[in-house]
Amino acid sequence: MNLSFTKDLAVFLSQKYSVANLSIAPELCPANFDGDLTINCFILAKQLKQNPMAIAAEVQKFLADHADIAKAELVKAFVNVTLKAEALMRDTVEKDGQILADVKLPEAERRKILIEFSAPNTNKPQHLGHVRNNCVGMATSSILEAAGHEVVRINLVNDRGIHICKSMIAYQRFGNGVTPKTAGKKGDHLVGDFYVAYDKEYRKQLKELREAHPELAEKDDDELFLQTEIGRAAQDMLVKWEANDPEVRKLWNMMNQWVFDGFAETYKRMGVAFKHTYLESQTYKLGKDIIQDGLERGVFKKRDDGAIIIEFADPSLGTKVVLRSDGTSVYVTQDIGTTLLKQKDFNPDQQIWVVGDEQIRHFKVLFAILKALGYQWADKLVHMAYGMVNLPSGKMKSREGTVVDADDLMDEMEDLARQATLEKAGETPPDNLDERAHVISLAALKFMLLKVNPKTTIMFDPQASIKFEGDTGPYVLYAYARISSMLRKAADIQLPAPDWSKLTDAAERKLAIRCASFPEAIQKAARELDSSTVASYLLDLAKDFSTFYRNCPVLNAEEPSLKAARLQLSARVRDILRAGLSALTINTLESM
Repeated sequence: MNLSFTKDLAVFLSQKYSVANLSIAPELCPANFDGDLTINCFILAKQLKQNPMAIAAEVQKFLADHADIAKAELVKAFVNVTLKAEALMRDTVEKDGQILADVKLPEAERRKILIEFSAPNTNKPQHLGHVRNNCVGMATSSILEAAGHEVVRINLVNDRGIHICKSMIAYQRFGNGVTPKTAGKKGDHLVGDFYVAYDKEYRKQLKELREAHPELAEKDDDELFLQTEIGRAAQDMLVKWEANDPEVRKLWNMMNQWVFDGFAETYKRMGVAFKHTYLESQTYKLGKDIIQDGLERGVFKKRDDGAIIIEFADPSLGTKVVLRSDGTSVYVTQDIGTTLLKQKDFNPDQQIWVVGDEQIRHFKVLFAILKALGYQWADKLVHMAYGMVNLPSGKMKSREGTVVDADDLMDEMEDLARQATLEKAGETPPDNLDERAHVISLAALKFMLLKVNPKTTIMFDPQASIKFEGDTGPYVLYAYARISSMLRKAADIQLPAPDWSKLTDAAERKLAIRCASFPEAIQKAARELDSSTVASYLLDLAKDFSTFYRNCPVLNAEEPSLKAARLQLSARVRDILRAGLSALTINTLESM
């Protein structure tokens, strides 16, 4: 918290103990103690290398005489501080915009960060898992920017490979020349239908194969792929694609464009944007030359069967094939090349991948290979793993058509938001019903996915997320809209200067202190890559405002100078709610 007394205390302790760059971060005072804030001297002891009890005595003595402090109480190695109302409000409310400016990290911590997220395949529409990826990627990018970093958003679309050929084969056989226009369907949904159709036919052929050859009954599906006619057809198409067969490429380009157009609509609706999009079809051959160079330098070795491998000293990583015996790439080969391409194109200080936690080992291997190759920046690579999103009905499977498509989910959320808005409006529906439904639905969806640590596997419940009460996005939106409404009503009232000394109610003090801790929430979220820090802060701020609003009349305050003070405190809360929601890429509404 950037409060005047903490700066003065830092100067005092730095001079007394001859320590530079001392950091003092007061915490909220525990509920069972008197005070607004507490200074934890165990933390200071680590920086000052002194006895925490001795430091606490010095802190208490200094603060007891400070002009901003009403009371400084020593409790073991903690000093509980009660601020004078005018000092507290001066530092948190009166300094227009200072709290919002203080969210920037120190200059020395700011970096150029490249963050890659989304990474959909062009054989199906984006689903609920992509929604979480997009929300986490955009919010993390936005939080990093708010904290002062330069951020480059990157997408890598998987637009080639056997899974793409499956949709193409199904279209050839079952499509009858249909297009998104003639079907009245988004292109990504249409292509996804053919991916499901392929799997249906594949399952049928697998069943027939096993019935004809009982000795294959225990064989894994993947082992039997090329023994099915439709499996061989997909593999043959992939070979033709790699040989640049004109007819296959023509079909590929047409269906991919349908999907790209569909993705663009989904991204626009969600507010997702990228600086650059790489296509796997343009990058999948990258990495081979790097592997060859590493082989000559002894980083890799050739196995007896001709495959090129790397043997790690770390037993948990074991041995990894980086080029097959036939000279073809594996996934990590492509990722090595793409990582170097991103580094060359943008020269970031750090690269981050937002990818599901099932790929943790893959990224450990990738980073270890890049370190072995001698790239110094490899120490700055981060896999930001996130957990799966489940539904009450269970896990999603794209090929079986049991996924929750992103567009369908957003449609459902808008319908729920529209119903909730109409129930709240009573007999007079708002003129901007569609806008409200859109903003509220995305706030509900994003907040539900961002309010927990990204690493956590979550159960998503659309009905619960849309409620205007509880730990939801609409609850925070409503706090913002309620303050906006109150400020509009007060716009024409002539008021004197606020009298901060009158703000002595515990709810007022707690609300002001909560405002002061906004910069710490943004900075902590940026340092730890955890959007839930900001979401939790906003919920606490909205709840504190609700308590304040209930306990402390604002427009009906008895004295004009008290009314002015409470209005200005409310306005500051509104500013912070808007900034915090924006950091989560959530828009606000002036009325709800």
